[in-house]
This record gives sequence, C-alpha cells and structure tokens, in this order.
Amino acid sequence: MAEDDDLDDLLDELDSQGDLETSQQVVSIRTESRRYDKPVTIIEGFDLTQSEVESTASELKSSIGTGGTVDDGRIELQGDHRDRVPDLLRDRGFDVRE
Repeated sequence: MAEDDDLDDLLDELDSQGDLETSQQVVSIRTESRRYDKPVTIIEGFDLTQSEVESTASELKSSIGTGGTVDDGRIELQGDHRDRVPDLLRDRGFDVRE
C-alpha cells in the first residue's frame, strides 16, 4: 500500500506544473499586422483553463519584456516575437508548431 502512495506522490509532483497536460498540447505561433502596421504575435491552441492561459501569458510578457493580452483563449503579444516565443514555450513543456 505504501508503494501506491509513493507512486501517487511522485505523479502529483511531476504534474505540479501541469507538465503532463502541456506536453500533449500543440500550440501554433503566427504574427498579424494591426493598426499602423504594428506586428502582433499570436499564440493559440491552448487547452487550458482561462487562468492558466493568463498565467502563461504573464510569464511570457515578463520574459520578453513586452505587453500583451489574452483574448478568446489565445495569447497576443505586442511585437514580432516568433524567434523567442517557441523556446520559451518549449521550456514550459508545450509542443510548438511554427
């Protein structure tokens, strides 16, 4: 019985950051031009709760040093960050399609 508890504890620890879920998600990254030809990097394909997407967005904005928002379950970052975002998402366990 103690072995089952140890295994459950290990699985909970491994999934403490949602790593088991995020590794199965494929997110895509693209850019759009908005007003005045300003680029916006859009990351979509998340299968997370709204608060988890907002938390991921906050971490990305902080890492890159840019503004952004969460809209309809996708993250929109100000500027063209296609070169940095894939590595940051992979570090957080996501499978990235570029």
